[in-house]
Amino acid sequence: MSLTFYKYQGTGNDFIMLNGIEHPACLALNKKQVKRLCDRRFGIGADGLIILSASDKADFKMIYFNSDGGESTMCGNGGRCIAQFAFDQNIVSSKMIFEAVDGLHDAIVNGADKTVELQMIDVAEYSQLDKDTFVMNTGSPHYVKFDEDFEAIEIVEFGRQVRYSESFAQEGINVNLSNYANHTLHVKTYERGVEDETYSCGTGVTAAALCASKYHDLDGDVINVQSKGGSLSIKYEKNGNGFKNIWLCGPATFVFTGSVNVD
Repeated sequence: MSLTFYKYQGTGNDFIMLNGIEHPACLALNKKQVKRLCDRRFGIGADGLIILSASDKADFKMIYFNSDGGESTMCGNGGRCIAQFAFDQNIVSSKMIFEAVDGLHDAIVNGADKTVELQMIDVAEYSQLDKDTFVMNTGSPHYVKFDEDFEAIEIVEFGRQVRYSESFAQEGINVNLSNYANHTLHVKTYERGVEDETYSCGTGVTAAALCASKYHDLDGDVINVQSKGGSLSIKYEKNGNGFKNIWLCGPATFVFTGSVNVD
């Protein structure tokens, strides 16, 4: 089977995009095939693979796979990239609603500044494990730890310790280290399913920003975030002990297109 693919990235978080409306055969990809396509040595290379398919609830549906080949929970940067992809494919206008595993999402493509804004799910509750550590689900589950020694901590080693700990090994969890300094939240993330550090994680920086709002008692409604792959911003409103009207904002960029044979 020959497939046309499109490569997109959002602050270094990179994805293989497939148009399942135009080429429905891609909907039959299995875990082994997805894993090989995402392999950086033997395939195209990506943090994940996303299929755009038809939806009876919204403009289109996002089906997301981690690089290990498994279908996964919501991916924020992937959501911004598929919004840009759908716009580039002339499937939608600059304002859209799409279906994902965690529900419906509004998205806005801003051509003038080449950014995409993605509305995330509301967060009604979270857990605080200790003074510096939170667990929050922003479409995917995240462990967020604040540490002033942020730069000195090796995220892969730390992330694996948490992700495979007795508390989280069965379901897995994404692990974020954060530090708020000079009006910017710095975040590095270890992602389950990739089992490595990624340059950026949309649901991760969202969780880290909302937790930072609690941890640092921030009064503002926008938090600027610096990840390894670039800058993002989180807009939000406090809603009791939780949050609503949460938007993940940043670049989503087309990289290249090509064709690949899939056995």
